[in-house]
Amino acid sequence: MSSHRIAIAKSDVGFECAEGESVLDAAARAGIELPYSCRKGVCGNCAGVVTQGEVGSAGQGPIANETCLPDQVLFCMCAPRTDLEIAPLSWRRIDPSARKRFTAKVFRNQLAADDVSVLQLRLPAGQRAKFSAGQYLQVALPDGSTRCYSMANPPHESDSVTLHVRHVQGGAFSSRVAQLAPGDLLEIELPFGAFSLKEAEARPVVFVAGGTGFAPVKSILDDMLKRRIDRPVTLIWGARQADGIYLRAAVARWQKQWPQMRFIAAIADPGDRGAASGEDFAGRPDQALLAAFENLRGHELYCCGSPAMVHAVREAAMQHRGLDAADFHSDVFVEGPAAHAVQ
Repeated sequence: MSSHRIAIAKSDVGFECAEGESVLDAAARAGIELPYSCRKGVCGNCAGVVTQGEVGSAGQGPIANETCLPDQVLFCMCAPRTDLEIAPLSWRRIDPSARKRFTAKVFRNQLAADDVSVLQLRLPAGQRAKFSAGQYLQVALPDGSTRCYSMANPPHESDSVTLHVRHVQGGAFSSRVAQLAPGDLLEIELPFGAFSLKEAEARPVVFVAGGTGFAPVKSILDDMLKRRIDRPVTLIWGARQADGIYLRAAVARWQKQWPQMRFIAAIADPGDRGAASGEDFAGRPDQALLAAFENLRGHELYCCGSPAMVHAVREAAMQHRGLDAADFHSDVFVEGPAAHAVQ
């Protein structure tokens, strides 16, 4: 099988890409991590510029979407037709062998809301999971497909992983997660994803989560607390009803440690059901963001949830509140296998 050489602009780094292989996958195989989340052409995190050479579709769909600038392509969706030089938004070296598979055992399975399970999995004795706060894992299903869920626990809790799983009718995994009992075994692989806090930054940070998009945000905030990272923090957590804000106790704990932390629960259907706080915002997360901030210049924003929610928040932040595109980081949950599945 033929291959093409891909070089990263303004560096001496390069790697081989097989015919029909996506640029993103080839980079990962070579130990180079480009930004990514969904790996399905939805989130736009992997968008970058091809400065030399030609690309075509990797066979999965369009090589650009509405999140791309005019000169950008999605590295998860394109394959080289010639040797290339690329300019990704960022890149870093990784150890491909750091990704591990485990046979994990269900330790605890609790219903946090009518349609959300908090599932805690224990790793085999003596084994530890190495990941960064905000990353996700894959659960292997009997038919050979996988589903993806973010770790909600911080990295220092490395002998177990905690998942927030929204029940989706007909979902290959989520529809049966409520029936999982202590002692049941699951095959998992981790870590995946590049949705992690930029550690060198000290600027104000805004987290916007929709539903179980709270899981990776919880991991990041718990990790910040453990490492005593003190930055101005705003958390906007959106749900359809008030009981969709299913871990207010975790938020209260953070606010106790960071008294200046700002928390906004954005409830789309207030009064429909559940006991909403009088301080809750009536509306969507993007509307709450617009109401909370006049200007987002100089901030970092991390957004996690459905494609529609992330798109709306991106538009609100960048077009209406001046957020720089480089300061918008997202983790998009999309349905089905070979993607970051709905949580």
